[in-house]
Amino acid sequence: MRPETTTRVGRRGEDAALAHLESAGLRLLARNYRCRGGEIDLVMQEGATLVLVEVRLRSSARFGGAAASVGPRKQRRFTLAARHLLLAHREYRGMPARFDVVAIDGDAPGGGEIHWIRDAFRL
Repeated sequence: MRPETTTRVGRRGEDAALAHLESAGLRLLARNYRCRGGEIDLVMQEGATLVLVEVRLRSSARFGGAAASVGPRKQRRFTLAARHLLLAHREYRGMPARFDVVAIDGDAPGGGEIHWIRDAFRL
């Protein structure tokens, strides 16, 4: 049996994060929004708020865990993608927005522990 690719593991992590957020009442608007400078894993809506979600997985906390992997460089790329999204989609422009992180630690996903960090960072 071949080991699972990082793309497949990442997709399963996003699936787990999506299920977690949907069970909390959020609605999916877009998945894997990409632009030249970055990517937003999940674009969701909670009430009137646009929720831009970064999903991170770590099988080990040896290097700080999943949440710690969203450093300044990743935040800049995420912010760039958010600006692009708002320019490309007029329907989102008037909505209040926040950046959330869903961190999955452990034998991710499935057996991993999901941590939803609302308003994880600001512009």
